[in-house]
Amino acid sequence: MTSTTEPTEPLSVEQLSATTLLRFATAGSVDDGKSTLVGRLLHDSKSVLTDQLEAVERVSASRGQDAPDLALLTDGLRAEREQGITIDVAYRYFATARRRFILADTPGHVQYTRNMVTGASTADLAVVLVDARNGVIEQTRRHAAVAALLRVPHVVLAVNKMDLVEYKESVFAAIAEEFTAYASELGVPEITAIPISALAGDNVVDASANMDWYGGPTVLEHLETVPVSHDLGHCHARLPVQYVIRPQTAEHPDYRGYAGQIAAGSFRVGESVTVLPSGRTTKVAGIDLLGKQVDVAWTPQSVTLLLEDDIDVSRGDLIVPSKDAPPTTQDVEATVCHVADQPLTVGHRVLLRHGTRTVKAIVKDIPSRLTLDDLSLHPHPGQLVANDIGRVKIRAAEPLPLDSYADSRRTGAFILIDPADGTTLTAGMVGESFAAPQPVKDEGDDDGWDF
Repeated sequence: MTSTTEPTEPLSVEQLSATTLLRFATAGSVDDGKSTLVGRLLHDSKSVLTDQLEAVERVSASRGQDAPDLALLTDGLRAEREQGITIDVAYRYFATARRRFILADTPGHVQYTRNMVTGASTADLAVVLVDARNGVIEQTRRHAAVAALLRVPHVVLAVNKMDLVEYKESVFAAIAEEFTAYASELGVPEITAIPISALAGDNVVDASANMDWYGGPTVLEHLETVPVSHDLGHCHARLPVQYVIRPQTAEHPDYRGYAGQIAAGSFRVGESVTVLPSGRTTKVAGIDLLGKQVDVAWTPQSVTLLLEDDIDVSRGDLIVPSKDAPPTTQDVEATVCHVADQPLTVGHRVLLRHGTRTVKAIVKDIPSRLTLDDLSLHPHPGQLVANDIGRVKIRAAEPLPLDSYADSRRTGAFILIDPADGTTLTAGMVGESFAAPQPVKDEGDDDGWDF
């Protein structure tokens, strides 16, 4: 085992600013070794502080283990350490000389699939682990489906525990072929398969001497070199209004600004903009950024826009360029992943949260549910239970400015909330997806639910 106690030179601010950022999530079934992989990645890349490693060594020794249990570096909850499982999403931040990383270690239990949705929703890459002894199982398919549904552009298949199958190339090849065929059918654009042993450190940071038949990159090498594009400046410009600033002080008696984080694109002073859903049009009179006035601002900056006309703008509204405004609609068709224990049924009254706006809504239809085994669509299931993926039709009480999720992962996403207790029920992606069924004709005129 490589020691991390040797001092290493920290990256300077200039070095960090020159590197790109990769957000990635790990996923896999229970005991596939996700936390061990993350711990090994941190350990062997010298991203673990000495006191952290010493704490892990003490806990491991108290359990009678000869070597440090690297999974403890990410399993922070007491219940996780006691049970040896991951329950919540664990975020870790580390950097190498080539790239900065934000890592989301997500749980493997079926009942915690909702956490995988959370961790992968902003990821550029997903690492899906498979136990080499078990191969591709249902939870593997579910995680591949979620990654495809969330349009994660890069997926790494990490075939773990190769040491327990005598590092056989044939075992790895069979698993890689099955998973690649399945994920490709889902529409995953790029799949990279890597044979590893997280416990022994094979092909995680350093190349393995036990698998000379493998000539590809290690996990860290791939993470450092995979192409990542964060250029959202040319996307549809969108600013969800989070707060209206009106100080009404002697210094700023007439100041009225609309604050929020730019979700995509850029805004310029003098640009014609439209406020949705009202549809009122005006121009950008000024942009405040970190206490200074600027002429242009872009994603993901948090800014305050000043508008030329005194129009009604409030939290939940969306400011967009007038020439590039999305359509507003009360009828939402989307692919969803249901994450609550309570089923989602036709006629279910919910709250729909899109950006900073929350409106009342009702589930009008559930046209289909995805069957993970063969990717077939079960028509009109009537309900979605926990971890189901399916298509829904929703009627909102107020018009919503919706982008297609394929165009914008920020403004094309929404969640459904239980109005009784605030529980998150469902994560939704607007528009078509890999699971898009043939159009289903409504059987009935939906009397009684006119918004």
